[in-house]
Parts: sequence; structure tokens; C-alpha cells
Amino acid sequence: MKVPVTSLVLMIAVLTVVQLSCNSAWAQFIEEEELDLLFGFYHRTCPQFEAIVHRKVKQWVDKDRTLAPALMRLHFHDCSVRGCDASILLNQPGSERKAEESKSLRGFELIDEIKAELEKKCPKTVSCADILTAAARDATVMAGGPFWMVPYGRRDGRVSIAKEAKLVPMGHENITSLIEFFQSQGLNVLDLVVLSGAHTIGRCTCGSVQSRIYNHKGTGKADPTIDPKYLNYLRRKCRWASEYVDLDATTPKAFDSVYYKNLQKKMGLLTSDQLLHSDHRTSPIVAALASQPHLFHYQFGVSMAKLGNVQVLTGEEGEVRSNCNFVNRY
Repeated sequence: MKVPVTSLVLMIAVLTVVQLSCNSAWAQFIEEEELDLLFGFYHRTCPQFEAIVHRKVKQWVDKDRTLAPALMRLHFHDCSVRGCDASILLNQPGSERKAEESKSLRGFELIDEIKAELEKKCPKTVSCADILTAAARDATVMAGGPFWMVPYGRRDGRVSIAKEAKLVPMGHENITSLIEFFQSQGLNVLDLVVLSGAHTIGRCTCGSVQSRIYNHKGTGKADPTIDPKYLNYLRRKCRWASEYVDLDATTPKAFDSVYYKNLQKKMGLLTSDQLLHSDHRTSPIVAALASQPHLFHYQFGVSMAKLGNVQVLTGEEGEVRSNCNFVNRY
């Protein structure tokens, strides 16, 4: 029996992703050993740590479901600049948090509340970087995503510079730029495509896509890669830049692989989303994840674990802040 070429391509893509997943999991284990991150880091010094984070995140997400993707995004922004060191949480003039690129970030108040309770239970023990990493994991699970074990021992950075926030991908980049950025963080093409799948939930401001639907590359026309019916929907939805639009137009409240199916239908909201389907380096992975929901679910946990280990500070590096908004004064 002759197998269709498309089926062969899909089978190869699936096998490639599975192989990379295994390699990623092994690399994660090695990385944790080398970076002095331990799964039982707080077992003696603050055994209530994960329980407190889980309880607080659940309380907040139960009240506002949009906070789950917001915490995932906050974690990504943190790890994208100087590694996962909680530099995004520093609330001071000229910090990343004050940058234009950070204005729509949310979740700071929840992290502050978690930190305040931990300071009562375990003073000067748990870093803000570990709190944010754990909160992002719990938020992912509460949104319907996978659970993964998080090793701890990250230290908080003392430096946060607003202009460095420009390094964070904002949805307008080409695939080459995104691959180079992810590689600079120790992540690969698979991680790029999988972590982009976080856009299966959440929303963004219409200001982020108005140029794409009204004046693509200064032509005065829409991006021709957008499905016509989807374009009409976006134009009705995004008359004002301050309005919000779902990143996944089909199942916006479900953590699933429909995001990738949307890309195949030319229904990617952001430019960088849609390019994942058209670029030969990423399209086979998009096809594999679109047809294998369980594969996406598993690999998302693997890639998020890798993200949480990016350029972390450990040992005597950095500090453990008493207040996540400010560096210690002692």
C-alpha cells in the first residue's frame, strides 16, 4: 500500500519531536545537576513553600482565569532577560518592569502576596525567582496544561534595565530572529514551537495586531496570509487598540493543540505565530503537534522546565530578596 507523502512527513516529524523530547528531558536532568538546582531544595528550610504557592495561585486564578496565562507570560519575560532571576519584578525607575514592552504584564500583586506569607513562615529563605517559576507551573496546570517537577535554588538578581526588555519577542519577529533568540537562551527550535503553544490560551491587546490587519508593511492593506473570514472577525473586534482579542480564536479557554490547527488554517493572531506554519524549519513540528494533542501536552512541560532553568543564579550569586519589588538594603 502506498503511503501519502504528507503522512510520511507527519510521521517523520512526530518521530523527530519524540526523539528531541527524550533528549530534552535528559539534558534537563544534566542541567539541574550542573546548576545546583534541587527538587528538595526547601524540604528542610521551608517545607510549606509549594503548598503556599499552590493555594495562593488557585485563589487568584479561581477569581480571574486570565491570570493563568498572565503568570506564564510574566515568567517568560523574566527568563528572557538575564535569565530566570526575578529581575522583571523589581519595581524601580529604569527597570524592566517600567519598560514599554512590560506595560501589559500582570501577576505582580499575586507574587507579592505569596512572598509576604513565605516571609512570615520562612524569613529570608525562598527567592522571588523560585516563587515566580513555581507560580507559572501551577498556573499552567490550573489552565489545563501539564504538571512538571521544578527544581529550586534560584537566586534573585540585583540588576534590571528597562532597555533590555526590548530583547523579549513581542510577536512581530521573523523565524530566524526567534530561533537565534531561543538558541541564545539554550533552547532549540522545538522549544520555540512548543512554547509558542502557550498562545492556546490568553489574549493580547488589539494594538499588537492592528498594523497586520490594516496596514501590513505599510501597504495600507491586511497581511495576505490571514484567512479572509478571520480577518473580518479581527477587523470587527479590533476597531480600538485598547480592546483585547483572544490568541486562539477557536478554543480560547482550553489548553489544547487547536492553536496549531489554527495556524494551518491561516488563523494565527500574531505574525510570529503564523510564520511558524509557513517556515520550513518549524512547519513539520507544527503539523506534528496539531495532529498529536498528547505530544503537545507532554512536550510543553519539558520545554517549560527548560525555560525555568535559563541562566539561573545559584549558590552565592545574587541574593534572596525580602521584598520582590526591591533589592535588599542589608
